[in-house]
Amino acid sequence: MNPEQWLASYDEELQQVAAKAAKTEKALREVTGTATSSDGEISVRVSANGVTTGLVLRQGVREVEPDQLARQILEVTRQAQRDASAQVVAAMQDLVGDGEALDVVKAGMQEGYAGDEENGGAPARKKVARSDDEYFDNPPEVVN
Repeated sequence: MNPEQWLASYDEELQQVAAKAAKTEKALREVTGTATSSDGEISVRVSANGVTTGLVLRQGVREVEPDQLARQILEVTRQAQRDASAQVVAAMQDLVGDGEALDVVKAGMQEGYAGDEENGGAPARKKVARSDDEYFDNPPEVVN
């Protein structure tokens, strides 16, 4: 392959990556996690990063004790965060595929994500077991 062909091929590859990144950025901006309590009295909406952006309490919550209501709101909020996180995982998977980069994204999800039930609903954190010899022979890179 001559240099011009290589450069054209590389430029095309860069354009494809940029288009994929733009598509992912748009998808992430549109992420909205939602959840509603089983009785339909509490609904929560969160952004991609899990921040609560909407809370609806219906008439029936007036009958609920304050501490129980607080627990229910927190549980519905966690469900909405897991919903949003699942959308983030899907968007990032399209960009980076399965692998370590996606594992890093998943590990940052405090409440896990909808669909991670194989992990018991817990955040998907990858634990790497290393012997002491391996650790000292090949220490992790520290970035400042």
